[in-house]
Amino acid sequence: MNIKAQIIISIIIILGIVYIINMVRKKALELRYSLTWLGVGICILILTLFPQIMNKISAIMGIASPMNMLFFLGFCFSLTIIFSLTISASKMSIQIKDLTQEIALYKKEQNEKVDEIEKK
Repeated sequence: MNIKAQIIISIIIILGIVYIINMVRKKALELRYSLTWLGVGICILILTLFPQIMNKISAIMGIASPMNMLFFLGFCFSLTIIFSLTISASKMSIQIKDLTQEIALYKKEQNEKVDEIEKK
């Protein structure tokens, strides 16, 4: 990778990290989700600035091309994000079901109280 590409990619990654930090500051993004993205941004920045690291890692793992290693890491990251979001969606689904049941019980209780008052 030539120096011009390294500079452009580094600037884009730094802008992305600043954008994520700004979204956390404005409370548009939760900290637990942003930490993953910040970690990935920092890793990509390091790999961009020091491309020989990717060569060494791919050689250690027995992967022929550093580009294949990069795709493999991207695939693993995607699976991690998908699994994390699945867990969050499951938790929210359970919370919605519980809240719906609580509201239904509350409405039933209110209706019974109204009926008692009307009977008197």
